[in-house]
Amino acid sequence: MATTTESVVRRYYEIVGDLTYTEDDLASVLHPDSTLVEHPNPVSPNGARRGLCETLDGFTAGRSLLSEQSFEIHELLTDGDRAAVRAVWRGAVGRDIGPYKKGLEMTAHVAAFVTVRDGLVLEHETFDCYEPFASA
Repeated sequence: MATTTESVVRRYYEIVGDLTYTEDDLASVLHPDSTLVEHPNPVSPNGARRGLCETLDGFTAGRSLLSEQSFEIHELLTDGDRAAVRAVWRGAVGRDIGPYKKGLEMTAHVAAFVTVRDGLVLEHETFDCYEPFASA
């Protein structure tokens, strides 16, 4: 079955946004040469540039911090192997860690660009705009 850029990107966000998926599930949609660029935001003040291993580690770390998480895609525009995504991410902190207290609810409005190669996510560049944090 042929995969489209849209279907790959939707599957990627499905996995990233659902805490029941595993690191292996995420690895199955990432290209071995994948790069994730996260621009500075309140959760990652210096931003980050991650390769495959760092992305998988970050996925696992996020799962250990959050009690729930979701992505809602509002727009997904594709042109060949490129996609532009407008989405809303929501997460709830599951345990006290650093400045984040259990029950803290977070919402980020996301604009992202994703490149797909060979049916896998090669590049993901994200711009996350967080709403003020609200406790549960």
